[in-house]
Amino acid sequence: MRKFMKRLGFIFKFHKSIPFVMDFFRSPQVKIVTKTLYVVLIIGYIVFPFDLIPDFFYLIGFVDDITVAAFLLQLMVKDAPESLKEKHHLK
Repeated sequence: MRKFMKRLGFIFKFHKSIPFVMDFFRSPQVKIVTKTLYVVLIIGYIVFPFDLIPDFFYLIGFVDDITVAAFLLQLMVKDAPESLKEKHHLK
């Protein structure tokens, strides 16, 4: 339950994560393999979205999409170098 609440709070701060994502992909400290993996995961989810809750259920339908985005973003934070985490206050 605690992890779910953390992810929920993370969703509302998603717009603040855009500079982090840009720096993550521009950083020479992040391995090319790691960057490629995240690009493939993001594009793969956009091209082949697997919805647990169909999007035609208006607001509720987007919950699984937001959850996947938050999960990928959290994984990116874990894989980011310490200097990038400190720069964006993600420690």
